[in-house]
Amino acid sequence: MTVDLNERVAFETRHNGPSKHEIQEMLAALGQSSIDNLIEETIPNKIRLKNGLKLSEPLNEYEYINKLKKTASKNKIFKSYIGQGYYPCVVPAVIQRNILENPGWYTAYTPYQAEIAQGRLEALINFQTVVTDLTGMEIANASLLDEGTAAAEAISMLHGVRKKEKKKADKFIVDERVFPQTLDIIKTRTKPMGIELVIAKIEEIDLTDPELYGVFFQYPDNHGEVFDHASFVAAAKENSVSVAVASDLLSLCLLTPPGEWGVDVVVGTSQRFGVPMGYGGPHAAFFATKEENKRNIPGRIIGVSKDAEGHPAYRMALQTREQHIKRERATSNICTAQVLLAVMASMYAVYHGPAGLKQIASRVRGFAVATAKALASIGLKNQNEQYFETLRYELAAPMVAEIRSLAEAHGINFCYPNSETVMISFDETTRPSDIQDVINIFVKALDYSEVEFESNIDIAYPESLTRTSEYLSHEVFHVNQSEHEILRYMKRLENKDLSLVHSMISLGSCTMKLNATTEMIPVTWPEFGNIHPFAPVSQTEGYKEMIGELHDWLAEITGFHAVSFQPNSGAQGEYAGLMVIRAYHQANGNGNRDVALIPSSAHGTNPASAVMAGMKVVIVKCDEKGNIDVEDLKAKAEQNSADLSCLMVTYPSTHGVFEESIMEICEVIHQHGGQVYMDGANMNAQVGLTSPAMIGADVCHLNLHKTFCIPHGGGGPGMGPIGVVEHLVPYLPGHEVEGIDAVNVSSAPYGSASILPISHAYVAMMGAEGLTNATKTAILNANYIGARLKDHYPILYANHNGRNAHELIIDCRDFKKFGVEVEDIAKRMMDYGYHAPTVSFPVAGTMMIEPTESETKSEIDRFCEVMISIRKEVEEVATGAADKENNVLKNAPHTYRTVVNDAWELPYSREKAAFPMAELKYNKFWPAVSRIDSAYGDRNLMCSCVPVEEYLEATELA
Repeated sequence: MTVDLNERVAFETRHNGPSKHEIQEMLAALGQSSIDNLIEETIPNKIRLKNGLKLSEPLNEYEYINKLKKTASKNKIFKSYIGQGYYPCVVPAVIQRNILENPGWYTAYTPYQAEIAQGRLEALINFQTVVTDLTGMEIANASLLDEGTAAAEAISMLHGVRKKEKKKADKFIVDERVFPQTLDIIKTRTKPMGIELVIAKIEEIDLTDPELYGVFFQYPDNHGEVFDHASFVAAAKENSVSVAVASDLLSLCLLTPPGEWGVDVVVGTSQRFGVPMGYGGPHAAFFATKEENKRNIPGRIIGVSKDAEGHPAYRMALQTREQHIKRERATSNICTAQVLLAVMASMYAVYHGPAGLKQIASRVRGFAVATAKALASIGLKNQNEQYFETLRYELAAPMVAEIRSLAEAHGINFCYPNSETVMISFDETTRPSDIQDVINIFVKALDYSEVEFESNIDIAYPESLTRTSEYLSHEVFHVNQSEHEILRYMKRLENKDLSLVHSMISLGSCTMKLNATTEMIPVTWPEFGNIHPFAPVSQTEGYKEMIGELHDWLAEITGFHAVSFQPNSGAQGEYAGLMVIRAYHQANGNGNRDVALIPSSAHGTNPASAVMAGMKVVIVKCDEKGNIDVEDLKAKAEQNSADLSCLMVTYPSTHGVFEESIMEICEVIHQHGGQVYMDGANMNAQVGLTSPAMIGADVCHLNLHKTFCIPHGGGGPGMGPIGVVEHLVPYLPGHEVEGIDAVNVSSAPYGSASILPISHAYVAMMGAEGLTNATKTAILNANYIGARLKDHYPILYANHNGRNAHELIIDCRDFKKFGVEVEDIAKRMMDYGYHAPTVSFPVAGTMMIEPTESETKSEIDRFCEVMISIRKEVEEVATGAADKENNVLKNAPHTYRTVVNDAWELPYSREKAAFPMAELKYNKFWPAVSRIDSAYGDRNLMCSCVPVEEYLEATELA
C-alpha cells in the first residue's frame, strides 16, 4: 500500500454539501450529463469568465488556523484607555461560550417567522428594556449598526417628523464635542437630505431661530465631561426644538438619564455591555425615543402580542414601517441589525442585574476619581469638572510626547486628540494595579517621586446629576445572577429558536449557507477582539495583512479595482455605493445627476437607499418573465438622460434568472452618462463564473453575511463592503477629495472588522476551484429543487432553457381561491421542522427558495418531501376533504401544548397535526407558540418586558 503525502482532505468537501455521487444523481434528474453543461444552460456565454479566478492555493483547516495565528500575532494588544465610544470589557465566559460561540444562536435568521424565533425575540425584548430603563425613554428598537449611524438616524427621523407636522425648518445643530467619527457620519448623511448642518457649542445656540428644528449633543461628551442639560432641554422644548442625545449606557447607572430631561431621542452603543472592541465592531447600537415616534423609529421594534392559544408571544412590531413594504417612502434603509450583539448585551445585563451593573459603573467611576486625585497631588489639573470615566489633561506638547513615549513603552494607549492633550478613559477591565501604572507614567514624565492612589474614594455627583430612578426592576434581571441560572435561561431561549443546526433554511436572496467552525474560531481570539479601532497603526499589522489579503481576493472575484470594508451591512453598502456615485458626478460638474432607475423587482432597500442618497427614484418595469423591460429602460434613460445618476440592478435578477440582456442594459446607462450599481445580494451565483465588472457594473456591494459565510446571527452582524471600478476609487469611504466631502458611513474605519476573518478563512480555504464549484453546486441544488417540485408547484420564472440561477420562485397564488394563503404554508412548515423560504417577495403570494451549496442531496430531498406533503394538504382543502377554515394549514403551527391538551376538538388527528411524517416522531422541533396575532400586538403595542405575572406564566409554559 502506498500513500500520496501531498493528498489531504480539502475544505471544499466540508463546505459543499453534495457528494460526487449525489451530484450525479441530481444531474440525472435534470437530464444532464455534467454540471458544466447545466452552467452553460444557465449563464449567458458572453458574460462567462474565460480564465477563472487567480487566488492563492487553498489551505486545509489545520493549515489555515496556524497561518492566521501567525498573522494575528502581529497585532499588539496594548492596555487601552483611548475611549471615544470603544472600551475594553469583560465578556462573561458563560455568554461567550453559549451565545457568541454557539451555532444555535449565530446561525439563525432574522425573526420574521416569530413562532420559531421566540428565544431571540425575548432576548431582544430584554435589550429594549435595558435601553428604555437606562435612558429613561419610552420605546427603543432592537438595535442599529453603530453609534454614529444611530445618531444620523435620529437626525433624519426628527427631520421627517417635522416635515410631517408641515413645519418648515431644515437647520440642525450638532455640538462640537460629539465623537469625531459620529460627526463624520452625520456630515455624510445630512448633506443629500437637504439639512443645513451647523457645528457649534450648544451653550451658544440661539434656540429661537425659526429655521432650527433640532440639536444633538453627547452625554458624557467627547472630552469625557458631564453637564446638567436639564435647563437647556427645557428651553429647547419651549421653542419647539427637538433634542437628540448620544449617551453611554454604563454611565446611566449613575447619572441622571436624558429621558428625565425630556429629550426626544437617545442613541449610543451597547458595546461595553460584554462585547469585545473588535477593531470597531460588530456592536449593537441603541435608539430610544418617545412613544409618539413609534411609527417613525428606524430599524426593528420587538413587541408583545398573543398567540392563538391566548398566551403572550413576541414578534417584530409595526412592520408596515419596513423598507420592503414602503420602499422609496421608507424612513430608513435598515435591513441588517446587530441581533447577536444585542442578545449578548442583553444577557450581560440579565447576568449582572441592576446591582451588578451599578457596581461595575461605580468601580469604573472610582478608578477615574482616584487617578484624578492622585495626579492632582503632583499639580496636574483634570480639565473635566464632572465626568464619568474620562480624564483630560492639557499639557505642553513636549510633555505629551514624553507621556506617550513612556505609555507605549509600557504597552499602554492613551487618547491624544491633539499634541497638547492627553485623555484617559477607564473601563470594566481596569484594576487597581492598572491605575497605579497610569499614575507612575505621569510621575516619571514630570520627574516626581512615587504617588499612590486612595482605594476608598467618594464618587458622588452633584444632586442634579445623580440618578435617583430605579432601572431593570423586571424579574428577569433579578433571578439569573448565578451561572447555573443564566446558563439554563439562555438554553431555554435557544431551544425555542430554529436555526441551521436543525435543518436547511432555504431563504431566497438570503443565502443561509454553512458557517464553518474553523471560520468562526478566530473571531474570539484576543488578537482580533481586544484591539481598539483607533489604536496606532503600528499595533495593527495583523489586521492590515488580513484585510489586505481579503481586499485583493474580493477585487479578483468581482473584477473591480478596489474595495472598501467600511460599510457594516448590505444596506449600508448600497448607500455607500450610491454616495460614491454621487460624489463622482459632483466632482465632474454633474451635481444635477440625481435620478436612479430601479427595476420594480428590486430589493426594498434599493429605493430606500437611493432616497437617502438624495436621489429621485424612477421605477423600470419588468416583463412577464420577470426580466427588466429593456424598452422601458431605454425610454426612461432617454427621458432622464441629462439627470441620470445610476441604475440599481440585482444580478442574477431577484427572480432567480441570469438575464440575457444585462450587458446591453449596462451599456444603455453608460451611454446616458450614468453609472451602474449592482446589488450583490445574489453574488452566490456569480463567484468564479462571472463577475460584476464582467457584466458592466461600476460599483457593487458584497453581502459577506451571505456569499462569504459570515453568519446571519439572528438578523446581524453583517458586512457590506463595496467594490468599484478605477474611476470611482478616489470617492471610496475615507478618501479625501478636493471640494467633495469624503463618504463616511460607519463609525469605525473598517466597519465590523472583527468578523472579517470569517470571510478571509472561507476564501483562503476554498481557493479558486472550490469557490467556483460552490457556485456551480448552488445552481445545481436550486435547479434540482425545481425539478422535484415542478409537478406540485408552478415555477414562476426561468430562462429560455428552463433554468434558474441559485434560487427559484414557486407560485402559491392559485391556492388563495381555496382559502389557503402562502402564510398558511409558511406556518405549516414549522410543524415539519423547517423555516419557510422567503415569503411574498419579490412577488406576493409566492415563495423564493435558495438551498445554497452547503446542503446535501438528502437534506434537499427531505425539504422537497415536506413541500410535497404540504401540497397534498392544500389539495385536501381544495377538494373539500378538509374544512376550508379549520384545517392543519390554518391552525399551524401546532405546539406541544395543543397536542397534549385533553380537549382535542380539531377535525384531524393529533398525529396529523404534529407528526405528518413518520421521522418526526423521533426528531421533532416544536414551535414555542401558536400562530401569533400580529394585529393585536400592533393595536396594543408593548415593547419592553411583559409584566411579571405574564412573564412567570410564559416561563412555566416553556
